[in-house]
Amino acid sequence: MATAGKVIKCRAAVAWEPNAPLVIEEIEVGPPQEGEIRIKIVASSLCHTEMFHLFEGKDKRGFPTVLGHEGAGVVESVGPGVTDFKPGDKVIPVSVAHCGECRFCKSPKTNLCERSWINDHVDLMSYPTTCFTCRGQPILQFTSTGTFSEYIVINQIYVVKIHDDAPLDRVCLLGCGIPTGYGAAVNTAGVTPGSVCAVFGLGAVGLAAVMGCKNAGASRIFAVDINEQKFEKAKVFGATDFLNPKAYDKPISEVLAELTNGGVDFSIECVGNPEVMRAALESCIKGWGVSVLVGYTDVDFSARPIQLISGKTWKGTLLGGYKIKDSLPKLVNDYMTGKIMVDEFITHKMDLEQINDIVSPKSNNSIRTNLLDDLMNCFHKSLFKFHSFIF
Repeated sequence: MATAGKVIKCRAAVAWEPNAPLVIEEIEVGPPQEGEIRIKIVASSLCHTEMFHLFEGKDKRGFPTVLGHEGAGVVESVGPGVTDFKPGDKVIPVSVAHCGECRFCKSPKTNLCERSWINDHVDLMSYPTTCFTCRGQPILQFTSTGTFSEYIVINQIYVVKIHDDAPLDRVCLLGCGIPTGYGAAVNTAGVTPGSVCAVFGLGAVGLAAVMGCKNAGASRIFAVDINEQKFEKAKVFGATDFLNPKAYDKPISEVLAELTNGGVDFSIECVGNPEVMRAALESCIKGWGVSVLVGYTDVDFSARPIQLISGKTWKGTLLGGYKIKDSLPKLVNDYMTGKIMVDEFITHKMDLEQINDIVSPKSNNSIRTNLLDDLMNCFHKSLFKFHSFIF
């Protein structure tokens, strides 16, 4: 391409500081260096992780930054040493690395990678080095991706090549939220046929967990959320029973124990709230119950030791346990062959210029209002997929 090896100027939504509107800026994107790929982003969706960084985490060290980590696009150019990608390839950039060479990548027990930004730079939510500049200063790439930009440069260990016919304005959702919830059920929890499950929090991640439980053969799936408007959508993904904790005068764990003769076989927490994490564990049956933490928070959590002594297992998951190079192309194919749902997660399609209708703290837009309501209800991991910032 004519732009190969040159600096590209393009639009991006820049977060200059915490708790402030994003600014549509012209930024400069440098050419890819050794082992890197420059990607033209075609579509990106919004995850609660962006909202947490902007409005809840508020660590100024992570700014200015270009948010976005659920995108899909086309390779524009590659740097030296890149042999598995070429210009024109359809790809999904992911915030979880897979170098294929470290002890974690070589182990079937985990999808962690020693080269990931997560190991040393979680305070920044980004590598400290970046290919983005704006107004003469460097701009971070959120979670190494920064897909609220028309172009990004990213190391090849974070990039997955996908089928040439894959619709980019759909499969961008497979960059985080759907694999996280779906994999929490089928991989980390290991939901078995005929089992009873409970999913706490019915945002996009929770709905994906419901779908995973259903596809794994669960006989009964409790959808737990304090927003009952989400129950109809959960039914689409396979939920069979619906519980609003506010409707009871006892802990939801006791309600589930009464309804299931002692507790569920598997519970999946998709909120990121310590109280809900504990409730999910306590909802499991003793002896063999498994509870999986999916929702992220940076505060302490706790439980009574008897919960684990009695035989329950408490686990966590990152991107649903998927090794991206091996698994994401398969998930794309599963979507294209109808084995998993993706379209059903999409609630809105918007242009990049409309991004502050979603994320601005001062916006009166009804979409933003609904989003804030659900962020505050503590049963939300990823409420909306504001999908397709089509450039």
